This record gives sequence, structure tokens and C-alpha cells, in this order.
Amino acid sequence: MESTKNEVWPGQAYPLGATYDGIGTNFTLFSEVAERVELCLFDDSGGNEQRLDMPEADGYVRHCFLPGIGPGQRYGYRVHGPHDPDAGLRCNPAKLLQDPYAKALDGQVRWDRAVYGYPLGGDDRVRNDSDSAPFVPRSVVTNPWFEWGDDHPLRIPWHETVVYECHVKGLSMRHPGIPPDLRGTYAGLAHPAVIEHLRRLGVTAVELMPVHQFVHDHYLIDRGLRNYWGYNSIGFFAPHNEYSAWGVAQVVSEFRYLVKTLHEAGIEVILDVVYNHTAEGNHLGPVLSFKGIDNRAYYRLADGGRYYFDTTGTGNTLNMRHPHVLQLIIDSLRYWVTEMHVDGFRFDLAASLARQFHQVDRLSAFFDLIQVDPVVSQVKLVAEPWDVGEGGYQVGNFPTLWSEWNGRYRDTVRDYWRSADYTLPDFAYRLTGSSDLYERTGRRPYASVNFVTAHDGFTLADLVAYNSKHNEANGEDNHDGTDDNRSWNSGAEGPTDDPAILEIRERRRRALITTLLVSQGVPMVRHGDELGHSQRGNNNAYCQDNELSWLDWEHADKKFLDFCAELVAFRHRHPVFRRRHFFEGRPVFDTGLSDIGWFRPDGPEMTPDDWQTGFAKSLGVFLNGDALPDPDRRGHRISDDSFLLLFTAHYEDVVFVLPDGPWGEQWLLNFDTAFVPVPSEPRPAGTKVVVAARDVQIFRRVYRSSRSGPVEPITL
Repeated sequence: MESTKNEVWPGQAYPLGATYDGIGTNFTLFSEVAERVELCLFDDSGGNEQRLDMPEADGYVRHCFLPGIGPGQRYGYRVHGPHDPDAGLRCNPAKLLQDPYAKALDGQVRWDRAVYGYPLGGDDRVRNDSDSAPFVPRSVVTNPWFEWGDDHPLRIPWHETVVYECHVKGLSMRHPGIPPDLRGTYAGLAHPAVIEHLRRLGVTAVELMPVHQFVHDHYLIDRGLRNYWGYNSIGFFAPHNEYSAWGVAQVVSEFRYLVKTLHEAGIEVILDVVYNHTAEGNHLGPVLSFKGIDNRAYYRLADGGRYYFDTTGTGNTLNMRHPHVLQLIIDSLRYWVTEMHVDGFRFDLAASLARQFHQVDRLSAFFDLIQVDPVVSQVKLVAEPWDVGEGGYQVGNFPTLWSEWNGRYRDTVRDYWRSADYTLPDFAYRLTGSSDLYERTGRRPYASVNFVTAHDGFTLADLVAYNSKHNEANGEDNHDGTDDNRSWNSGAEGPTDDPAILEIRERRRRALITTLLVSQGVPMVRHGDELGHSQRGNNNAYCQDNELSWLDWEHADKKFLDFCAELVAFRHRHPVFRRRHFFEGRPVFDTGLSDIGWFRPDGPEMTPDDWQTGFAKSLGVFLNGDALPDPDRRGHRISDDSFLLLFTAHYEDVVFVLPDGPWGEQWLLNFDTAFVPVPSEPRPAGTKVVVAARDVQIFRRVYRSSRSGPVEPITL
């Protein structure tokens, strides 16, 4: 919408941002250092700039109301004030600044010299007065109304949740069932072809990689690459505009349509959010928004103010000690819950959010605000519990409300299935919900978000096909990405036609995903793993916005997809794999049997000495379905079948003895990751069974007079 009036009313200092009320739009901007602020209006093409002074200020918040201005209006700010980089002051009215509260943005950053606050190649303390307006996005006034119908929070309990980490563009970009104009967009992700896949797989939540407006880094553009992952946010309220099929004017409605569609399918939406830093980088980075509005308020500064305190590896860290920064983040979170109906958040490098001063502080103001907020405290909260600063690895140390990406789980399960020594004790903890990490703080098994692979690192197919990273396509001489992959190529590096190696890889993939889906806690599946997606050994494809990252649906591994879907369905059917409380290791409800039992392959229960045997890589685990301490929602006691899980990461087949006596009378093999034929008849206790190398077998306890109905082995 073009501005046709110069009439300016005083307006109000709250809410922050641009708020349309049907008559006009209220504009507000916080800046403690501003001496003067200009609101800049543009036409629909982003040109014909009109500047209006904002003289009204309350509590350092500048504000005005423009009658007749509504959705679609492009705007930005110019802040006049001190420019003294040595003191952390970087005001420069030559720079058009994005509204930190913008609900939508039009355009991308174009890397002209004018977007920098200093002459490129010169002293960063010298002011660059080139006008940046032609090269930066416009903030856009949005329409607050949307027809939600009966949409409501699904509130799927954590212990019933299966998370699917996915990328909006990468998931749908190559899907042949989606019209070309919808691929790679929010509408594409909402297409029935994708929804059907998610429902078939059985996931209950999608965790979307960053959809806040982000910037493609200058150095990537210069190399012909892009910031594909999107961990370079500049707008914490705006859906990323490149993912819109409907255009900037409708991007908010398109995202809402996506959420509504997923909810109708019974799937929650969790956003991967990046509140630890922004795309403005360090003292040599561009001036796009926060840096020019109030640099000292928004960022943690060092050495008197010229430089930035960086615990994220990106050049800057947001200043969690400032009340307006905390307000910005809380307001953003509330907006996405109340106005966009999302169901939770995964916080990137969350240890940075806890750095109230220099050390990581689990009682910092950020967590206090989350705890007492009646909206944000009620959704799913997941921490990536580390950053790159000193003391930044904080797995197990987040507050009670929070779940965490369990990096210990990833590392241990990878180590076990590459046959590393001395892994059994840690493997047992990870399999049972990591009580060593979470129980002491009063948390439950679902505090652990378990994953074997994620966007950062190898895909599942590459984990069993590569010993080393192969990131040459990133243009950094293979120096980027971690070297700690804990992978094994199964006998050859990369693609091979050797049937023996391919069979090992397939078995290991099945064993890894089976372990994930029978572990206590919340399983998270990386998108594409169920399809056999490979990145050809690239473990850091953050800049690969191309077919290396986009899922290849046409050549999907349909057999493995079926296997994964059956495993997820198996988990959903059996509450013994998704307990709400940790195992106690003793009889429960006078059943006479412990709620869990641990067995050596030859039959006896594990002893303390057995756990310390470094070469041991085989283990039997009994899960007692009659000893579930968790009542249903109406308080009724629930029970389940009991299961025996046999794991072996040895290079050769291992003979197991099925437990006898009180543990069970007969055992029916439900499935075998070695894909051997599954017998239809149960086997008596004490029977010796062969478990293939690098294999998982799952037996269900049955009785001669089965009280659970006919025996029905799973067919995969």
C-alpha cells in the first residue's frame, strides 16, 4: 500500500513494531541512543522514499500513528545519533534500517559497499555515508487477520512425540507430486503429497529448520553459494520470504496455512530459532538493523565497545542482559505461538542465551522469563545445549521445563554401532532415557531428544559409508565441518558395488534407526534418512542450496521407508518404549520382576564386572510391560506386552539364550534388522538363537495361554 497522506498522529509506545488496526498503522521503535528517528515510507516497488520525523518518545520508544496506512506498506527507519565505534555507538542516518519487529520483509540484502558502516578496506571507525536504501530489504506492514477456523494447539504429550527435523525448501524442492511453482515453499510443504508422507511415516511433529528471515552471507554469495540452512537471522517475527509461493504480501498467511494444514493432519510444528546472534556480524559486518538502532543495547560488546563478544562463531552475540533484548525475544516467541499457532521451539546454541554475564547461568533472566510466561512456558521447549564459548557444553544442565538435543546419545549410539570398545554402560544409559543426565534435576526421560543424525553432520546413509568428511564443494579446502564423525564406512569409502559392503551398510542403517525408535526419550528423525538420502560425504552442507541437499524422491529407498514407518508404528503401539518415568531397576506393583533386566548373551543377568568388559558389544534388555508406573490420562493403570531386545555390534554372529524362569515362558520374534525370515511360532525360554553381526532382534513375551490375543509377528 502506498502512503498518500502526510498526516502524523502521536500514536502509542506499545506494542512495538508496525500494528495495523483497520484505520491506520501504529509505528514504534526502541532506541536509547537515538537523537532523532525518521520513519521512511516506500511505494510497492520499494522506491519513492518519503521521510517522516517521529518526535514522540516514551521510555526510549519512538512512536507515531499514520491514518490510512495499512497492509502492504513498505517502510524502514533512519536513526540519527552518535557515531563513536570505540564506545560501541554506530548510528548512521545514511543506513536504512529494518524494523526489529517487522512481520514481513520484501527483498534480500544486496552486497554493495553502502550496506557497511565504514569504507570497505578502511578503518571501521570511519563513517561511511553512502545511502544503503537501494540495497537492503523493506519492512512490510502485515494484515493481522486470518481464518483459523477451529485450529487449536494439539498438545501432544512429549512421551508420545516423534520429531521429524526438516527443511522447508529441501523437503519439497524435488518432489514430483508437487507443482513446480509450489516446490521449496511453505505451500509446497503443506501439499497433500508431503502430508501423506509424514502421516505414513508416523511422525507427530515437524521441526522446521530456520524460517525466520535470514541473510545469505557476503562471502558465500561471492563464491556462488547461499546460506541454505538459514542460521543467520535478521528478522525474528518475519517468515523467510524466499520460501513463499504466494508473495510477500501473503507470506504470513501462507505460513499460517501451512501450520493449519499440519494441525489438521495431527502434526505439530516446532521452529528451530536462532536468538543467539544476528546476521550483522562483528565490527566489520553490515549495518542492517540492530547495529544502527542501538548497538550497545542489542549486542554484547568487548574492549570498550568497538568489538563484539562472540560465543556463537558468527561474529556477535545478542545481549541477554538488556531488558529490551529480552522483551524482543519473548515478544517474538509469543507472536509465533499466539498469532502463528506454532507448538514449540528448538533454540539454536542455547547456552549463549544463558550467558547472563560470561559464564553459562542456568538461572539467567532469559530462563526466568520463560518460566513465568503463561504462553511460552506451555509449549515444547528444546535446547541445543551448547555454544562455542568457554564452558558452553551444557548437556543435562537446562532447567526443568526444557528438553534437550542429547549430543551424548548421538555420540554413544554411533560409537556402539561402529563397534567401539567400552561402550556398553553408556549405551545402556542412552537406551533408557539418560537418567544420569536428567533425573537429578527432576526431569523425565522425554527431557532427552534422541538423535543419531541431524542437519549438522552426516546423513544416516553417509554415516555408514564414509570414514571422513568430504566437504570440498563448500570451497574451504575441506577444513570446515567436524572431524569427530564417529562413523565407519563399512569397508569402502563412498559409493561401492560390493554386495557384501552394501549389505553391512543396510544392516547398520536398520540397527541405528531401530535403536533410536526403541530408546526411551523423544526420537528425532532427520528428513531424508528414511529415503536413503546421501550428501556424498559432505557433513556441513550449510551452503549447498542444490541437489546435494534437496531430497531425491524419485530414487527413494522405499524398502527402508517401509521399515522406518513400521518401526514408528511399533513404537506408537507400545507404551513400554515411551515411558514417562525412568526405570527403577526393581520390582514394581508386586509383579515379582524388575521393570528392566539386563542379560549377557549366554543367559545370566549382567554383573558389575560384565559392564566393565571393554570388548563386550552384545547385550540383552528385558522391558517389563506389566511394570509401567504411568497411569493414563484418567488415572487408570496401563500395561503392555513385555519385550526382549537383543543388540550385537560384533563383527560376527552371536548366540543368545532366551531368558527363562520368571522372565518368560515363550518368546516370539517380532522383527530382525538382518531381514532374516521371521518365524510365526514362538520359541521356548532357554532356546539358543543366532543374532547376526551388527543386528537387533526384538522378541515379544507370550504365554502358552496368551492373554493378549493371537500371536501376530510383524512382517517387514
